[in-house]
Amino acid sequence: MLSGAELLDALESGALRVAEREGDAWVVDGDVKEAILGLFRTSEVVSMDAAGPLWPFRDKAPLTVRRFGPDDGVRLVPGGSAVRRGAHVGRGVVLMPPCYVNIGAWVGAGSMIDSHALVGSCAQIGTGVHVSAGAQIGGVLEPVGARPVIVEDDCLVGGLAGLFEGVRLRRGAVVAAGVVLTATTPVFDLVHERELRGTRDAPLEIPENAVVVPGTRPVRGAFGEQRGLGQACALIVKIRDASTDRATALEDALR
Repeated sequence: MLSGAELLDALESGALRVAEREGDAWVVDGDVKEAILGLFRTSEVVSMDAAGPLWPFRDKAPLTVRRFGPDDGVRLVPGGSAVRRGAHVGRGVVLMPPCYVNIGAWVGAGSMIDSHALVGSCAQIGTGVHVSAGAQIGGVLEPVGARPVIVEDDCLVGGLAGLFEGVRLRRGAVVAAGVVLTATTPVFDLVHERELRGTRDAPLEIPENAVVVPGTRPVRGAFGEQRGLGQACALIVKIRDASTDRATALEDALR
């Protein structure tokens, strides 16, 4: 059995991972999740003021803030960001202030986590992903078998968008600003004329290279119909193409 420090080191290096892709599916390693939960259960809450008065924090003893050196190849811009111990951050990642990456999360090489963005506990972010300003990638630590939010390679999550409850974006998907997706959010695919839905046990999946924007649908019942009320949903309006790539490209100069 790994000690707490060994567990955190293994998560940070990538030797251990909460979830991995096997074929077309993502498989959750419940033992890793359980080990993280065990760390919370068995660790004492302590003051973390060794760095001086600007660190008046109290947390579980092992869960300090990660420090990066030249060998990590990570760019952590000054301004209040924090990466909690036990989070993997790949080479070439840019962390803009203030952002937060929680324990068990995986951020793949060359991704950008923008200002005021959250990567929640155990969320899996692929390579070359842009999580835009204010976006929220929810964490799923319990139950141990639940799939975390997964954002595969080359996706874009727009500003103030939210992904929660195990939602999966397949490779290259684009979620426009302000879209909120949960496990059971209805998504209407205008390209293929179909409705996509998930369940708590099998959360919503957005197809590869789909471009998702906010939408509404009429509410049922006379009261809502009389007032022209609508309910929020999401719409797939196109499949990613060259014009989308130009609009979503990361500026090399920022890196």
